[in-house]
Amino acid sequence: MEHQSVFDAITLGILEGLTEFIPVSSTGHLLLAGHFLGFKSAGKTFEILIQLGAILAIVSVYFGKLWQMLVTLPKSRETQKFVAGILLAFIPAAVIGVLLHDFIETVLFETPKLICIMLIIGGVILLWVDRMDLKPTHHDVEKFPYWLYLGIGFFQCLSLIPGTSRSGSTIVGAMLMGVDKRAAAEFSFFLAIPTMVGAFVYDFYKNRAELHSSDLALIAIGFVAAFLVALVVVRTLLDFVSKRGYSLFGWWRLVVGVVGLAALFIWG
Repeated sequence: MEHQSVFDAITLGILEGLTEFIPVSSTGHLLLAGHFLGFKSAGKTFEILIQLGAILAIVSVYFGKLWQMLVTLPKSRETQKFVAGILLAFIPAAVIGVLLHDFIETVLFETPKLICIMLIIGGVILLWVDRMDLKPTHHDVEKFPYWLYLGIGFFQCLSLIPGTSRSGSTIVGAMLMGVDKRAAAEFSFFLAIPTMVGAFVYDFYKNRAELHSSDLALIAIGFVAAFLVALVVVRTLLDFVSKRGYSLFGWWRLVVGVVGLAALFIWG
């Protein structure tokens, strides 16, 4: 195992854990970093599998809540509605993602310039929405109306374009539809579980022939790095956005997008 490959795996794992649940596009960061590091995995298997680290982090943080939901699901109408709402929000991106999977991976994922442009556009939108004088009317993720769950799900479809951000599209969409900043981020966490698991299972099935035993060590390193960093992010993000909003992430996107475009112009 080459030292450079280990460094790349750690770097990409940290990036995945750091950016998966904040509205800056983890996919965009991974693809750009992989492009400039010269890191390539067949069928994007490395990038796909280390997402499990981030999934495990959010399941760990919300384990008590998830277990309670599982126990009360057969008899609690509130829990049944919340689970149905999560699934309703999951469906639009799942259907479109399957239909356009090959185009997304072979065309959009291979266009670094598009990723940078989407980072910049998303940053401007995030800064604009964060500064709007919104009057939120929905504060409890378990009590959203069904139309709101579905609306957030359609906003999530925008994240199929790399650089847009899954959490960013769902958070902005939720806020524009009357959800407060903390609840928007919290629902994005819950929606991430079926979305990321579904994407992982489908991508793994499609690319299973590309996975080799020699890749497992690097995947394990990236997985652990993603898990540890994502654990910190999930535990601290809700309090952060409740107090400071999302402007920091808007500026983050602008800086990465502009620097990325400049680097592409200079080095290609």
